[in-house]
Amino acid sequence: MSETLSAENLHAIFKAYDIRGLVGSQIDEELAHRIGAAFVQVLGAETVVVGHDMRPSSPGMAGAFADGAAQAGADVVLIGLASTDQLYFASGSLGHAGAMFTASHNPAAYNGIKLCRPGAAPVGMETGLAEIRDLVLAGTAPTSGRVGEITSHDVLEAYAAHLLSLAPVKGRPLKVVADAGNGMAGLTAPAVFERLGAEQATLVPMYFELDGTFPNHEANPIEPENLVDLQKRVLEEGADIGLAFDGDADRCFLVDEKGALVSPSTLTALIAHRELAKEPGGTIIHNLITSRSVPEIVTEQGGNPVRTRVGHSYIKATMAETGAIFGGEHSGHFYFRDFWRADSGMLAALHALAALAETDQPLSSLLADYARYPMSGEINSTVADQAAVLDELRATYADREGVTLDELDGLTVAHADWWFNVRASNTEPLLRLNAEGKDQATMVAVRDAVLTVIRSER
Repeated sequence: MSETLSAENLHAIFKAYDIRGLVGSQIDEELAHRIGAAFVQVLGAETVVVGHDMRPSSPGMAGAFADGAAQAGADVVLIGLASTDQLYFASGSLGHAGAMFTASHNPAAYNGIKLCRPGAAPVGMETGLAEIRDLVLAGTAPTSGRVGEITSHDVLEAYAAHLLSLAPVKGRPLKVVADAGNGMAGLTAPAVFERLGAEQATLVPMYFELDGTFPNHEANPIEPENLVDLQKRVLEEGADIGLAFDGDADRCFLVDEKGALVSPSTLTALIAHRELAKEPGGTIIHNLITSRSVPEIVTEQGGNPVRTRVGHSYIKATMAETGAIFGGEHSGHFYFRDFWRADSGMLAALHALAALAETDQPLSSLLADYARYPMSGEINSTVADQAAVLDELRATYADREGVTLDELDGLTVAHADWWFNVRASNTEPLLRLNAEGKDQATMVAVRDAVLTVIRSER
């Protein structure tokens, strides 16, 4: 039996929301084939739509998955090279279960699979992924007597048209620099901007060549070092805005006309404002490490802010329960009810462009009221005994006046002037700190005090 099919490996690569591992040693075509068959069996899927990113191993794995799904009796629709939100569009618009082969922002040595039910509903560990893993481990062969048909279908143009129908960009012409990081936005951005038209937006492309070896920088825009090239180019071009996408283009980060980084919380607040203007009184989801400015602005606009745990399966489930119109995460994921509650970096980018085109203000001025409080960003620390550190933080802050503690996701400690959250990683011996204060000095003091506890010799 291949090492990739061992119980130890399967438990390592089946994550909370997807499957991800090192190509060859942890994930290969044989495993992809078996996952395809198990996926069909667990979901009872009659048709599966399959897309893949630009990593060298992705086409072969997608093909193996398709063969496994067909052997299990499902028809398969191959959409070829795609962004993850393009796969969600195909799942939603065609009404089929879906599989996307990508390792998102991870380095070139990795690959993975994101799975969804018809209508882009997520498949996570609590909603089918564990059953798929266990079926693969059991080695049960497909029982269907029928072999499904495998066909191809190009959805790129329909995807671009749908996004622009949800966030039409009208007004003054814009100059836009976009950094695809050699990822899938190199395919999707040209399709969207061509439809938008040169009279509305001039696109300056950066690293649009599809290359899963990531020769320029990692396709992970949450790390500031991966945005330096975009910041410089925005200033050189005198552009109105810069867009940075991750490898599978389901996340988007902004750079303003001054080359400054824009917090995803700020973009969350802007999009929430826009969506509430269309649907007054609507519910907006935000995760618990999003800036306080988000629920404040939602409330000011007459909306209903709902706080949730970090992670797309929690966001999407809460959106379904509450009928929320929009959800945002501080990691750069943005979820839209009218996009099957799925996340789309390109749709978030179009909302930013639409808001900017409607005003004569530069982006920095437009966003000023949405960025009210300094944030630390996520700070990771390697900690062997995570529980002991969290216990010490509870003891340190529990009896302080004006302080509240909650454990919705990790430990959140809140005061009228500041808050911080410390969460353990699901996959690594890390504690993740996010902090915010009413001003820079307050944020720095809180951040440093918590880091002292986290990083003290134990």
